[in-house]
Amino acid sequence: MKLWIDTESKVLVQETGGQRITIDLYSRQAFETISQLWLKVGWNEKYPYIFTWMGRPVIQNPEDMIRAQEVIYRTKPDVIIETGVAHGGSLIFYASLCKAMETGRVIGVDVEIRPHNRRFIENHELFPLISLVEGNSVDPAIVQQVKSHVNTGEKVLVFLDSNHSKDHVLAELEAYHDLVTSGSYIVATDGITKDLYDVPRGKPEWVWDNPVAAVNEFIQAHPEFVVQRLSWPFNESPLSNDITHWPDAWLLKK
Repeated sequence: MKLWIDTESKVLVQETGGQRITIDLYSRQAFETISQLWLKVGWNEKYPYIFTWMGRPVIQNPEDMIRAQEVIYRTKPDVIIETGVAHGGSLIFYASLCKAMETGRVIGVDVEIRPHNRRFIENHELFPLISLVEGNSVDPAIVQQVKSHVNTGEKVLVFLDSNHSKDHVLAELEAYHDLVTSGSYIVATDGITKDLYDVPRGKPEWVWDNPVAAVNEFIQAHPEFVVQRLSWPFNESPLSNDITHWPDAWLLKK
């Protein structure tokens, strides 16, 4: 695909397969086309790496954080599980929502919680709402350890944000889906990798080796889950599509 932006004529020209179309620059279609390219360039330039949440690097696309907040506030889970801790910003973000709602707690799982990150997380004001589990998220012993933190009857929401290869995400889906309660979600984040195979920091195999491929395989074997595009609780714009790093990520348990 080739794009030309003419700000004087106020048009966007898009060429795909030798066919050109001209789009009003100040239109929904132009916004969505430009935004998809912006997502790719921004990912390559590490745009999500410029944000913190209550003092910790969060490494998320801000729109995905806002959408996650909408779901968490609506479902009010008793337990939020996240695989992939990194600097701990997402754990702090989820814990801050639990604190504000006066309900819920967070479990973070990572193959390696680096000492300086552990120190910052454990010294954070919100750490009383956080449990840390160190180990491979699909190791049966680690999965069992995580499950031991969840009480019978609790509402559980799961975010998968560790290794984004198809095989690992599929293994995580199989390992944690049975914790998810009806009306809640397991979220396979960062499916944007399927579109990043041609950027400088990407890898050619991401065309097929990505979280969306794992989701597609998982739901074939688990009809109790459905991929759901999140509804927007408020929208006074003509827009209707998410600008997300998490395409086809939200798996609702029926």
